[in-house]
Amino acid sequence: MGPIELNKRRIFLLAAAIFTFTILFTGLPPSNTVRQGVDSIPGIPHSPPSYSGIDPDEAWDYPDPEPKPVKPPANPYKPPKRPEYHDEPEYYTKTTSSKSAPVPTETLLEDEHPITKLMQQADLDFRLYEGGSSQTFRQTIEKYRSKYGRHPPPGFKEWYKFARKRNVVNIDDFEHIMDDLRPFWTVKPSDIRTYAAHMWEVDGDGLAGIHIRDHKVAKVNAGSWRSETFQQMVETFIEHIPDMDIAMNRLDQPRVVVPYEDLQKMLSEEEASRVMHPEAMDSFTESQSALLDISINDPKLDNSTRLDAGWFGHAGRQYMEVASKACPPDSPARRNYSAAEADALYKEPTAGIVTNFNLSSDLCTVGPTIKDLHGLLFSASSMSPSHKLVPVFGECKVNINNDIMFPANMYYRHDSRYDYDASGDVDWRDKTDTLIWRGVTSGGVQVEDNWNRMHRQRLVQLSNGTWTTLNQKTFPVLTTNKDSSSTSHSSKDIAYKPVSDFDASAFAEEHNDVGFVESWGCVPNCDFYHDVFSWKNQTTLTSQFAARYLIDVDGHSFSGRWHAFLQSKSLGLKATIFREWHDSRLFQWRHFVPLDNRYEELYAVMMYFIGYDSKASSKHETHSIRDITHAEAKDTLDSGAEMNGVRPAASTSTSAFTSTNPDIYIPAHPRAAQKIARQSREWANRVLRREDIEVYMFRLLLEYARICDDNRDRIGYSGDGSDMDDFDNGVSAKYGWGVKLPGLSGLGEGKWPWSAKQEEVEEGRKYEGGEAD
Repeated sequence: MGPIELNKRRIFLLAAAIFTFTILFTGLPPSNTVRQGVDSIPGIPHSPPSYSGIDPDEAWDYPDPEPKPVKPPANPYKPPKRPEYHDEPEYYTKTTSSKSAPVPTETLLEDEHPITKLMQQADLDFRLYEGGSSQTFRQTIEKYRSKYGRHPPPGFKEWYKFARKRNVVNIDDFEHIMDDLRPFWTVKPSDIRTYAAHMWEVDGDGLAGIHIRDHKVAKVNAGSWRSETFQQMVETFIEHIPDMDIAMNRLDQPRVVVPYEDLQKMLSEEEASRVMHPEAMDSFTESQSALLDISINDPKLDNSTRLDAGWFGHAGRQYMEVASKACPPDSPARRNYSAAEADALYKEPTAGIVTNFNLSSDLCTVGPTIKDLHGLLFSASSMSPSHKLVPVFGECKVNINNDIMFPANMYYRHDSRYDYDASGDVDWRDKTDTLIWRGVTSGGVQVEDNWNRMHRQRLVQLSNGTWTTLNQKTFPVLTTNKDSSSTSHSSKDIAYKPVSDFDASAFAEEHNDVGFVESWGCVPNCDFYHDVFSWKNQTTLTSQFAARYLIDVDGHSFSGRWHAFLQSKSLGLKATIFREWHDSRLFQWRHFVPLDNRYEELYAVMMYFIGYDSKASSKHETHSIRDITHAEAKDTLDSGAEMNGVRPAASTSTSAFTSTNPDIYIPAHPRAAQKIARQSREWANRVLRREDIEVYMFRLLLEYARICDDNRDRIGYSGDGSDMDDFDNGVSAKYGWGVKLPGLSGLGEGKWPWSAKQEEVEEGRKYEGGEAD
């Protein structure tokens, strides 16, 4: 082709491009331009199937509500590098990303409520998260090396295949593992092996020993149902795991608390030690010393070296005395912050609604304000910590702990009492506008003088209308002008103002169903509760799904019912101080509603979803409560005022309590609640499966095996990833992954590699687990 012909061709193509551009953009309607521009940004499709003329959330109430694979656009949107999942205050060393403008949502554009804005921001954060994951093995190892400064561990190729075959959504999201293991690079591998081999030997130390030899669990010492379930997880990939010993925590509470200054020194040393040898060995070292001799049954006959783990008792003392040592020097836990100053780090100022779930569960931030209000912090049922960095595997921890976290056994084992049962769930439209919770009085050691400082007991009290009235308890809420909620007004007209002294008694009686089913964990016994609480009937987990709102709080430790709540068609609200393996996968205000551990904002949150009008019902009008005698309290109790499980006590006050809720109005936002519930369910069915737990465990044990290896600096996968191209292209008949994506190596089939098969996400699928405490 000659130069003249080539130039003519270029001119023709340029003219065609200009014509196409003109058609696309001048043909758009003039209104709502900004919103259409934002909404048109393509992301990885997660929307539910569309039903003609039906809103997505309404369509969710129809049969087959789960998301189906959708062919992606030809040029998938590539958002900026994924930001940090959580914002941190300045006293943390990790950097934070700047927040972009919120993505407008379909139904909440005309509302200036803080929750509306938080939901919009959550949508943006989630879009960045889901669009930033690696899609090939080459990308995965490149991101690994860039982020961690090391080669992936031996066995990484097998793990990658294992994960892809199980349709893992985000192949890069294993930050918890890397954070947990980083400081162990400063501990000699032989010392790690010695600790893990022998820490179980002292009965009172609360540890089990799990010993893997020749690609099988050869022995378990001091085992329990927890170690049995652990073994079941590992057996799905144990053929790729080298010999190792694992010390697993058998107590409910986490164990390892390394002082902040010591830990920072370890992290600096770890970073300085990073190296990537060009020809690293892609295999683990065989026949290493300091592993347990499993042929010896009596530890007294084993003359192997032991190391002191440094466990010490902490009975009768508050946990923050230990925890604060692991906090930054300028954090609220080690400086004289007021409660208001600490609250400002993670709450919005008008109603105290949580804006940062990470900090709301961070003891360095909230510890001083809740040290007398949570069972673990005030009166833990057991506490045996160590300030040494010892390798203890645990199901959960608080932010200051250095335990090696793994997915809780409760989430993996099948238990008919706590597994999510889709057949027993009901559609959102058929659920009641009720907040429900059931449980026992666990959380810490309870005596007659301290029970009212426990977190579960406070929840039951604050959820009871009679108790709030008798104790003259009010709550911060938001209100707006009823006329401004009309759809004829612009978004700037729907503003809210705070009300600091809302009497929630009538609202609580109408919408709360919260109470204990029995007492447990008291010293010397629980008789003192007979005059405090009335007991509710036992309910199954499934029966609770008749309510739209499920609140989840800690017990002695984490609450194992959380996965089932997330899988259900109801909306989960969460207050906790514990960290779990799945935290980075769940986004506040998109998959769940975060709550402060003091529950002060509970009514502001619930009124946003359910709505409230002080003039709509006589129950919401001004009323005055005078002193109540024992006889009147009994009459109140007999008339049904114990609805939420609290027995009214006689008042000794001499002043009357006048409660006024004048002109308080907030429009209901049921579709916002339904939207979060739907998104939670869809996401949980893709990232909290048993398969996801297996993938997490496989990766964890590979990384753990490397830090235990004497040659850990010289082993790992040092290739460029090209040897996995056939697998990624779907050519390998052995694995038959069959995934191809537009714009990437060997792509074009229009199927996302992490898209769950439809049969795996339908209701009643094989693996749907969860457990409650």
